[in-house]
Amino acid sequence: MSPSHRRQPDEDSWRPDGSGAGGSGPGGGSGPHPAGTATDPVAPPPDELFAEMLRAARSLLAIRSPLEAELVVSKLLGSWWGNRLISGDAEQLFGEGLVGHAARAGTPAALALLTGIASLGTVRQSAAAEHAALRLIRDGVPRPGWAESLGAVEAHECHVSRTLYGDSDELICTFSYRGEAAHALIAVIDYNSGGMLRDAWVTSKLDRLFAHVRAQAASDPMARFEPMDPVRARGLLEEALAETNAAAVPKVSEGFAGYHALVRSRIRALPPNRRRRPLHPVYGRDRRATLAARFLASAEAAELSDSYTAGRCVDQIIDYGCDADFGRPLRISPVKTELFLLTWLPRKVILTPAEQEAMPHVLAAWTRWAGRVGELPAEAIRAVLDTLWESTEPFSAAYRDPASYGVDWSVLPRLLPDGDLEALPRRMFAFPLLTGVHGDLDLDELDPCEPADRRRLLRLDHMDLPEPPAPGADAAAEGAAAEAERHLDRHDELATRLWDGDPPQLWEAAERLLDQGEQRLDVLHRLIDALTAAAGDDAALVRALDEL
Repeated sequence: MSPSHRRQPDEDSWRPDGSGAGGSGPGGGSGPHPAGTATDPVAPPPDELFAEMLRAARSLLAIRSPLEAELVVSKLLGSWWGNRLISGDAEQLFGEGLVGHAARAGTPAALALLTGIASLGTVRQSAAAEHAALRLIRDGVPRPGWAESLGAVEAHECHVSRTLYGDSDELICTFSYRGEAAHALIAVIDYNSGGMLRDAWVTSKLDRLFAHVRAQAASDPMARFEPMDPVRARGLLEEALAETNAAAVPKVSEGFAGYHALVRSRIRALPPNRRRRPLHPVYGRDRRATLAARFLASAEAAELSDSYTAGRCVDQIIDYGCDADFGRPLRISPVKTELFLLTWLPRKVILTPAEQEAMPHVLAAWTRWAGRVGELPAEAIRAVLDTLWESTEPFSAAYRDPASYGVDWSVLPRLLPDGDLEALPRRMFAFPLLTGVHGDLDLDELDPCEPADRRRLLRLDHMDLPEPPAPGADAAAEGAAAEAERHLDRHDELATRLWDGDPPQLWEAAERLLDQGEQRLDVLHRLIDALTAAAGDDAALVRALDEL
């Protein structure tokens, strides 16, 4: 947790629902949670919904502060954030539908709403709202007093508040409207959740905010409060917001949806990364090998008895830090340790029994070494080690033993030629018959990576289908056999996609259906129906799979 992660109860963190300070988000009583509507399909909005939102927009006519006006509009635009539609895009259907409704209404409240959407909406929403607003202005509809300020947002300083563990960054970026109405956007990036932006809020009491975080940084040896280049801040925020938007069920704070549009707008106000500087360190093979060698030559690694096994284990530790932790192999924290042992390793890596036994001890040595290199306080290193030893027993139990899937070790080379342990369950689902003898066919010799062998395995999985007809068979037999081949073609496409994990939503949908008690063959056919209906449109396929 970053040192200023709690919103102070006497800050004026304005909430669009009018409830004033406190409330949701950090310090407001509710931590991160999945957006409640993220997986709920919703029907197209009726005009009554747009009319209700336009009535709510009347409050914009009584507002004098441009920041308050933007927060009201952001709250309205956040009404549908996280929703998935049966067909179409929620931002387009709701947002552009609301713009069209306001344009037709032609009232002062409609113009105020359009002005706000022109500033905070998506590119398409903004363009449509600006066009409609200009038409209403030409027709003589009066503009609210704050309207001129919305296009005059200026970015100023950026800072970051974090702990030495580095689990999250709390970015504080200050803005004003041409030097007036200064305010700060506080945004929390959670690196243990894939770098997701999980919370954001606004305050205008900058003196109190900065006094608070500086006091915490001065009193807590684990806390850091530092300036950040606004260009880098924009890049991090863009990356984090994209991660949040892409999540099927983003784990965000309760009030995040209401700030989503404002966050998007403030990111655009920050200077762009025109030089395309990388946001995170890049570790190639040589740099990783050098890091491993430094560790293995350290005093902390001296007590590891099997240097070969230790080297194999430390390679996985470094890969995790480089590939899954944004190029930070030396970062240690209790949460990162638990995620590595209990989530990443069991899903991604096949460890030999010797490596499974050695991994906690190698990780403990790595923790001591990385903590020393990173100059962490001794108590911080002890806290990480405590989590490590507490996780050792669950690690042994949670690590995926292929035998728990009913898979013989001899089958693994055929199912996992690429070593991707995460692919094991979906590939087993696609090819359950890999051992034994059928007639004169030895299944142990069939390789599901080879197209011809894959076809044989799929045919054995469909014993009820007719065999290819003998020469001279009647038309009915030939027709039935042709239809059987077309059916196998569809299963072949599905099996190939499951093997490759393309798209990931395919296996996710299969798991949901299996968890609901559906039989394997029924699940296969429902997935095939989704593939057929999508007709090669990947976006349509993902939507269809999400609905299963």
